[in-house]
Amino acid sequence: MSTTDDQDIFAGVTEDVGTAVERGLDAAAPALSVREVGRVVRVGPGVAIVSGLPGAQSEEVLRFRGGQLGMVFNLDREEIGAVLMDARSGIEAGDEVRRTHRVTDVPVGEAVIGRVLDPLGRPRDNGGELRPDARRPIEQPAPAVLDRDPVGTPLQTGLKVVDALVPIGRGQRELIVGDRQTGKTAIGIGAILHQRDTGVLCFYCAIGQRSSGISKVIADLRNRGAMEYTTVIATTGEDAPALRFAAPYAAMAMAEHFMGQGRDVLIVFDDLTRHARAYRELSLLLRRPPGREAFPGDVFYIHSRLLERSTHLRKDKGGGTITALPIVETQAQNISAYIPTNLISITDGQIYLSPTLFQQGQLPPVDVGRSVSRVGGKAQLKAFREVAGDLRLGYSQFQELERFSRYGARLEEAQRKRLEHGKRIRRILQQGEHDLMSAPEQVIVLLAAGEGLFDRVPEHRVGEAERELRRRIPERLQGVADRIGDNEKLTDEDKGRIRDAAKDVAKGMEP
Repeated sequence: MSTTDDQDIFAGVTEDVGTAVERGLDAAAPALSVREVGRVVRVGPGVAIVSGLPGAQSEEVLRFRGGQLGMVFNLDREEIGAVLMDARSGIEAGDEVRRTHRVTDVPVGEAVIGRVLDPLGRPRDNGGELRPDARRPIEQPAPAVLDRDPVGTPLQTGLKVVDALVPIGRGQRELIVGDRQTGKTAIGIGAILHQRDTGVLCFYCAIGQRSSGISKVIADLRNRGAMEYTTVIATTGEDAPALRFAAPYAAMAMAEHFMGQGRDVLIVFDDLTRHARAYRELSLLLRRPPGREAFPGDVFYIHSRLLERSTHLRKDKGGGTITALPIVETQAQNISAYIPTNLISITDGQIYLSPTLFQQGQLPPVDVGRSVSRVGGKAQLKAFREVAGDLRLGYSQFQELERFSRYGARLEEAQRKRLEHGKRIRRILQQGEHDLMSAPEQVIVLLAAGEGLFDRVPEHRVGEAERELRRRIPERLQGVADRIGDNEKLTDEDKGRIRDAAKDVAKGMEP
């Protein structure tokens, strides 16, 4: 072979190798991208001040060097105030901070039903990994006024005193207010338990509660089969204040997904007093100017923008509903305190639980005089409106007469009979925590008591008479109960059958 041929071969090999190297270098070349990288300026309890992220937006999620998450809360000219969604351990001044280019969101869809989650959608149970249909920002604008329909469908709680005297409709916002340990959570949980066969999905949002209390609620829901249609959003007092602040918005975002599909949702916020305190804590740490009771000036807005998202949508917008039962705690029965009055002005009524009634053994301790539903009879079954029409007024008059009689005044015979009648009504309105009643049962019992058919029964046996009447409904009053459940009016024949059954019960218990 000639020298010229060797040179040609080596030249070809060199060219092939060079081409291969160039292709390899091109393939290995890293893709260049522009990222904003910030630095932690200082860290406080639950907050971090960050610089170097000029493009960050409000409520955007930030990721710190150790993987901890934060949320943009303050947007100042030179710095950003971020609230920490995880423990602050491991975060130090000078650490790198990166944007995620997404606002705080939560998983939504069927996958969240029956689960216990934190406000970021991370599981807090042993149910395995969550596989959601989509994710939804926790902050959403409230539906426009023209996109809403009036509230007209009842949401039964199973409690006589609520369903008869303070009725709640689907799409309503009814505040539960009272001192500590008066049974506020019990009413919310009772309402959830009563939705078992109604098709209403439920959310229980625990804000800064004790771990033992949340565990008890979850156990009650699970033991009674309510976790099949309930989602629990849980935060404890040990969680970061940012998580406690985000909890109700996360629960509302999950509920809105189902409302948009035309489904009915009930959501219990337990409680917004702790939510307001978490917001005050974050605001003071970020040096926002304080106002009354050290709360920032927009504390009213954080609750109004949350609760305005619960409504009844028009059919062409989905037709779904979100019924909100926010809970707020008072101190020393001060219903006119700052946060309670804010929430009373936002909601469509309130159920006030009196510690005085609680101490007297009246459970649930609903103060009928201070409780109101601004939807009223529009959210009641027709039979309920007939029976409960005069019950509220009569019961309030009885309470007044009872207070008057304590001064030792002598009462006329008519007043004495009214007093004895009122005592039986009060006894009828007493109800155990999990002794929930269907609407037909309530109507039948309240009609019998309201017409004085139990007035000759000794007061201590009124509860026994009620249970006996309920036991006889399948035997003697099933047709009446079916018509009540179908939202039909009570006929004179129906009322006569109820009276006859009640008289038979009372006759066997008269002294």
